Amino acid sequence: MSQEFDDLNRRVAGKSSQSNPELWQLDPTLGAPMIPPDEWSFWPYSRWTYSHVSESTRTARVWRGAGPVLPLPSRPRGDIGDIEVASSDGQRATVREYLERDYTDGFLVLHHGEIVFETYMNGMEPHSQHIARSGSKSITGTVFGILAHRGLIDPESLVTRYLPELQATAYRGATVQHLLDMTAGATLKGLWYVPNNDYFNYVVATGYFGPPEGHPDAPADIWHAILRITEQEAPHGARFKYFDPNIDVLGLIMQRVSGKFLPELYSSELWSPMGAEEDARQIVDKSRFSMSSGGFQATLRDFARFALLHLRGGRLNGRQIVPSEWIEAIRRPNSQLFHLFAPNGSYADATSDLPNGAYHNTFWIEDQERGAYIAWGYGGQVIYIDPQADFAAVKLSHQPGQSPVKRAQWPDQVYQPPKALPFDAFGAIRAIRDALEN
Repeated sequence: MSQEFDDLNRRVAGKSSQSNPELWQLDPTLGAPMIPPDEWSFWPYSRWTYSHVSESTRTARVWRGAGPVLPLPSRPRGDIGDIEVASSDGQRATVREYLERDYTDGFLVLHHGEIVFETYMNGMEPHSQHIARSGSKSITGTVFGILAHRGLIDPESLVTRYLPELQATAYRGATVQHLLDMTAGATLKGLWYVPNNDYFNYVVATGYFGPPEGHPDAPADIWHAILRITEQEAPHGARFKYFDPNIDVLGLIMQRVSGKFLPELYSSELWSPMGAEEDARQIVDKSRFSMSSGGFQATLRDFARFALLHLRGGRLNGRQIVPSEWIEAIRRPNSQLFHLFAPNGSYADATSDLPNGAYHNTFWIEDQERGAYIAWGYGGQVIYIDPQADFAAVKLSHQPGQSPVKRAQWPDQVYQPPKALPFDAFGAIRAIRDALEN
């Protein structure tokens, strides 16, 4: 027993894996180093925090409702884990090997409406709510399509029709469609993950980093952060630039026209009607405005239900939840969006992973021919939807970023995260899809 207590005391003193970011793990010992509130979403903490967001920052409940759960029939295919995938440098691995090496938390494949492969890793469980990061934008965009179909919002109208307070910001003259396609010309200085710049302070205001009192230069909340965006670097519609505040502005418009906070709107219009099994969660700021650009959390199977809703043209549980016209419009952007997208340095991963792609209505479009589309988020969050093959895949992960960083827990180290794997999720998912089709 005394040896066990000696081991605990060494951990508290920081003489264990806590001194090495590569070996970091959550330590429940009293007095052990805590996860810094500005760093909870970064590797190595993301190994735990991505499926424990509500224990890391402020969130609100997205109620699943009182209705029945949509069944997801399961017919596992044991051979899927053995499918070979190729890397960018010619290496080969099985799907199972790829998942083990690519910081996977959960992975699920749907084919013809059935679960044919499902696995949980890194301590994630079926009931765990995992963050979608920027895949959250596609949740927001799906609910937007419902409101637009009802005539509550016109995508071709000016943003200032719904939020006239933004007349003095860089969103003056932008349409709602510019927000949906990431072609609004607004910008902020700095990088979202580097402290003490305009973009980082914006993220603090959303409730993602914090606490706000630790950042006196940060706006009070999302609304006041949007009012500070006054720099326009390009004419609206003239270029593609991936910019989180665009979707937060979209969320504020949705809130105003519906008269509901977004967690309630997500619940009543999407999560409950589609038959989610578990509640979801949404990051909110201190004024209860939602970070609609990146704060949605749900279980692996409920993200699969969301994918199935898209595969079924917006119809599930015997009702048309999302207009079929909106689903089809996502897949078929105009050619100008493909032209603006490539090659584009504003989001390098996108133009390398989707060389023939585009961004439209809050989804990434794989190409003009097949029309597969993707909800895609930082850290390896992927919801891949291919109606042509009646196929979808969901991958939830905790991949490291690739920028050298300092962490408060290791102040004397400039920490370089592990090198990115040459394998990519899209290639692995397409290999599975092609094998199932054949």
